[in-house]
Amino acid sequence: MIQDLFAQLTALVSDLEPWQQVLALIPISAIPFIESYLGSFLGILVGIHPAIAIPAAVVGNLVATFAVTALAGRARGAVLRGRGAGEPGAPGEPDVPAAGGGRFRTKVAAALGRYGVPGVCLLGPLLVASQITAPTLVALGAARSRVYLWMGVSIVVWGLAFGLFGGVLSSVTA
Repeated sequence: MIQDLFAQLTALVSDLEPWQQVLALIPISAIPFIESYLGSFLGILVGIHPAIAIPAAVVGNLVATFAVTALAGRARGAVLRGRGAGEPGAPGEPDVPAAGGGRFRTKVAAALGRYGVPGVCLLGPLLVASQITAPTLVALGAARSRVYLWMGVSIVVWGLAFGLFGGVLSSVTA
């Protein structure tokens, strides 16, 4: 399914003018599971210079991820205010939530306890889209500022890694 979507996006972008290709990478990289890593790879694959493709893909992924994270933070804040509790990450409130609830929540809470926010953010794209991981971390009680910082680092690192891989691959096949 992702391969078909990636092939269709590649065909779509390759038919555009060069300036349109760059602009198309931004919303394409906002798609979960395409993100900065496949967005930068796709951009380089269709001939966009890595110095342009990687930042365009990173920006698209950052905007989408940070937007859904902000919404999750607002939703969590509203729920906590309704319960009379403090804000996430406030003094006295743990950064890692207690395990409990459903199986997914227990697994994410365990991963947070084991790897912390940096580990979950950096390793998260191997399993789940950043647009899902980041708001889940915030909803579970991780400090928003830490989620923004580490998810930003993760998006940039993964975008660079796949962009460089795409650059190497395209130079080998050329």
